[in-house]
Amino acid sequence: MSESDVDTSRTAVRTYVPAYQREEWDDHADDLGMSRSEFVRTMVQAGRRGFGGGAPNSDDSGGTDVEGESVTEGSSGGSDLEDRVVQALRSGDYLSWDELLEAVTDDIEAGLEDALQSLQSEGRVTYSGRNGGYTIDE
Repeated sequence: MSESDVDTSRTAVRTYVPAYQREEWDDHADDLGMSRSEFVRTMVQAGRRGFGGGAPNSDDSGGTDVEGESVTEGSSGGSDLEDRVVQALRSGDYLSWDELLEAVTDDIEAGLEDALQSLQSEGRVTYSGRNGGYTIDE
């Protein structure tokens, strides 16, 4: 997807969580120097990335950087996400929040599709149109 195709306008998303969870998120966000919104956006994207297991150019110890090269957590002294942010910013250009988000999440949809196809071909996951989703087939 090209930069001109990306809708970078902001929109509100509302969810309800227990008060203790919001407090934990606020504390964690404060520890990271983030706003609650920034923290939630970052954690959702990080979680979505975890659903692409088995994606091309990845391994079990880390992920892929923006160039598709394997990166392991702590390989350069920082977290995998920090490494990916630094790699994206090496272009020398200023990147918006949305551009950085796109750079560090790679092509999660393609990775998820590849993983699901692989799991289905191995007979480990089944899709049911009737039930509207995937399930473990053990």
